[in-house]
Amino acid sequence: MNNNPYATLGVKKTATAEEIKKSYRKIARTSHPDLNPDDTSAEERFKEASAAYDILKDPETRGRFDRGEIDATGAERHDRQFYREHAEASDNPYRSNQQYEGFGDASDIFAEILRQRGQGGANNSSQGFNKRGQDRLYSLEVTFMDAANGGKTQITLPNGGILDVQIPQGIADGQKIRLRGKGGAGFEGGKAGDAIVTLSVRSHHIFRRDGNDIIITLPITLYEAVLGGKVEAPTIDGSVKLTIPKGASDGQLLRLRGRGVKPVGEATHGDQRVELRIMTPDKIDDGLKTFMESWRETNAYDPRKGFEV
Repeated sequence: MNNNPYATLGVKKTATAEEIKKSYRKIARTSHPDLNPDDTSAEERFKEASAAYDILKDPETRGRFDRGEIDATGAERHDRQFYREHAEASDNPYRSNQQYEGFGDASDIFAEILRQRGQGGANNSSQGFNKRGQDRLYSLEVTFMDAANGGKTQITLPNGGILDVQIPQGIADGQKIRLRGKGGAGFEGGKAGDAIVTLSVRSHHIFRRDGNDIIITLPITLYEAVLGGKVEAPTIDGSVKLTIPKGASDGQLLRLRGRGVKPVGEATHGDQRVELRIMTPDKIDDGLKTFMESWRETNAYDPRKGFEV
């Protein structure tokens, strides 16, 4: 995974929120797993772009990344620099005390401070410092419908506890949810870390997703294709009546405006695209066979005309 979300999205560090959003959508449109079912590299690009966008779309997390407080996954950076800065601070009561000058490493000094505190050392209550708790990372699989329409679920923690998760409407596969204050406990009164939940969305037997659009393949009969008519078509909000035009072709696309996904913060819904699939009867009886043979004699046509290489 790229350690720089700006590089992952192909934008500069000075990019505006709109430029970041535009770049993410471009990658999502070309690399979404639904459009590249057998391309693992495309799926990986989509997941990395989603993770990068999750960091940069939120001004707070973007600022924390820019300051080096979190990494590209959103996890807290816990390096030794924090302890070194504390040990070297001018107001550190232990800085000028000769008993600590021989350690040479800030982490050793920190360990000794903790030992002194455990033994009731001087300034134990008044000279303490706090530290934000660690973020905790979780993975969660959700249904297609919960991702499209929003929902609630729970994560069972290793200690047996329960973490309630509100799934935002329109969230996509690979995106993250940040649960404030649900991570590790803070040190010396510091704030608790966050729980960062990466979602994977299960495939659906009818619906596919392309950006904010929903795609389905709708079977229709031979006579519905020829004569046209109204049929039931499923959407993520329930079934609707869809008009099949007379003389519809196999693979023809129809559009249901506003029947797609509306992620939180987006102004409008996407659409639903319906691909028609003409299904012939399981059994061709003599009546249909005789009719088609007679019809062919007077109405023959060549749908492959001009199709030669």
